[in-house]
Amino acid sequence: MPKIKTHKGAARRFRITGSGKIMRMKGGSSHLRRRKAYRAKSLYDEMLVVHPADKPRLRRLMPYG
Repeated sequence: MPKIKTHKGAARRFRITGSGKIMRMKGGSSHLRRRKAYRAKSLYDEMLVVHPADKPRLRRLMPYG
């Protein structure tokens, strides 16, 4: 049986924690960045858990995650 390839775009965008949660960053962090307040920009720094509906698709894209 051949190995399954990891989707490299998904591997760069998502991280899998030790407990198995798939984490993502917020979008739009570099858009109109100079105009935003520091407090608004710092909200983009944290990683969020992926919605449960997207989890099976991402598991297929990153089988060895």
